[in-house]
Amino acid sequence: MNSDRDLDLLQRYVDGQASADDMRELNARLGGEPTLRRQLMELLNLDSALAAVSQDVEAELAERPLGTNAPEQPQKFSVPPASSSTSQTLPIDNTPPPGPAPPPDGACASARAAGGGVAIMFLALAACLMAVVGAGVWWQSSNADWATVQKRVGENGLLEGMRLRGQTHQVDAGLVHLVTARGAEVVIEAPAEFRFESAERLKMLRGRLSADVPSAAQGFTVITPSGNAVDLGTRFGVDVPISGASEIHVFEGQVIAEATGEPTSTSLRQGDALSMDGGRSAARGFRSSAFIQTDEISELTAALERGQRRNSDAALAALRRDPALITLLDFETDDLPPGVFRMAQGRWPGSRAPEFVNVGDHMRLNVGEGRQWNQLTLAAWVRLDRLGEPYQSLLHTDGWDSSNPGQVHWMLNRNTTMRLALFGNLLADGSEEKEWYPDSRTPVLPERGRWVHLATVYDATAGTVRFYLNGQFDKQTEQALAHPAKLGPAQIGNWNRNDRKLSGRIDELLILGRAMEDKEIEQLFLAGNPYR
Repeated sequence: MNSDRDLDLLQRYVDGQASADDMRELNARLGGEPTLRRQLMELLNLDSALAAVSQDVEAELAERPLGTNAPEQPQKFSVPPASSSTSQTLPIDNTPPPGPAPPPDGACASARAAGGGVAIMFLALAACLMAVVGAGVWWQSSNADWATVQKRVGENGLLEGMRLRGQTHQVDAGLVHLVTARGAEVVIEAPAEFRFESAERLKMLRGRLSADVPSAAQGFTVITPSGNAVDLGTRFGVDVPISGASEIHVFEGQVIAEATGEPTSTSLRQGDALSMDGGRSAARGFRSSAFIQTDEISELTAALERGQRRNSDAALAALRRDPALITLLDFETDDLPPGVFRMAQGRWPGSRAPEFVNVGDHMRLNVGEGRQWNQLTLAAWVRLDRLGEPYQSLLHTDGWDSSNPGQVHWMLNRNTTMRLALFGNLLADGSEEKEWYPDSRTPVLPERGRWVHLATVYDATAGTVRFYLNGQFDKQTEQALAHPAKLGPAQIGNWNRNDRKLSGRIDELLILGRAMEDKEIEQLFLAGNPYR
């Protein structure tokens, strides 16, 4: 049984009148009381359903001249009850009065005054709507839009300034930044399909979004085929793949997750993530960088307007003419290497990049045909979802044993720095590395959440390994024994082991059979930087 204080907090929250202290208290209570979470979900569902009904009524009243007679039979509206797939039909006599009149004073105050429990609050809210509709007035504009397209990046069918209501939209390429009527900011990344059910409810059929929800829009709900995410004034992301589990990731604040068919909801806080599939939910690894948020959109837009995509294409064209080129994968064609991965958006809106999410995800390559190189440059753009894994594979050749000296393993290590390991090589005396292989000095961690450019240059003749982060030289490691680099069958994203999984996306993987100079590495970064 809920206390009066519980009911008061719920009502303040739904009314948008909860103070910061109220929110802290409510969040604390929600974390430990599943029944309270369920009641909040039901209250928000009803509030949203009533809003949707009201907008349908507005449209009808707007088309009917004031003073006309009502239909002979009462109009019926289908209002979905909370936690149910069936709908409840409520008869409503919507005969308008001779002229517009405001609702009576305190017509909706009964919801706050109701002290008999959440059920009475539901009835009070419904009664409030019936009274207002019966008077022929609902205090929102009859032409109110549920969301507006604030910005688009790349090619898609949505235009800036377009107003959205209940239509289904597809985003085939690029990004779209939406703002709801209550001020929630939503970034949707292609490929995606979605529609608004009201200003407070967005149905995500497939695709990926991030949401930044202010206090005025608390209760904003994202509906997926596997369950719902109800915001409590926060920032979060939702990932709905074409098949498989939907995911919720909380960047800040709190979200209530409700898997379809699961009897209880789950309270998620900052750094939590949950997958929902087949009526079950389970905790999963947090992947904040899998989602593009509003601040990144402005940077991507500025770079495109300055012609960075053209600069990047020109740099790639020059590399393809380099006689030392071994391979350059930009993942833009349909002729992709085999493996287990998802194709997601690349650095540029509308481009593509493989994404590695689950243990075992990988892409197989066969590069170099077993040849050896005294010099080798490895470079790639990488967007990491999370760091701190034991190892994350950038490129791992097969056959790591004494019969194949010089096999190449390029990765990120547990210290979130780059590592280049060649089988049989030995560090020079006095090296600062503690794990037998050359490592970079600067962690990738400060760049989490953005695309970063990683490069490593190996020179067996000079016995050196040089590391670069975002075009800048980071560190050189001396080798006492340096075999020529040997390539052949290889994988990116994994190496047949659970501790080599790359968590994120990789773009423009370059393998060059010569040592690039510092200035070349810097120019490669500057030309391809999507935030410049």
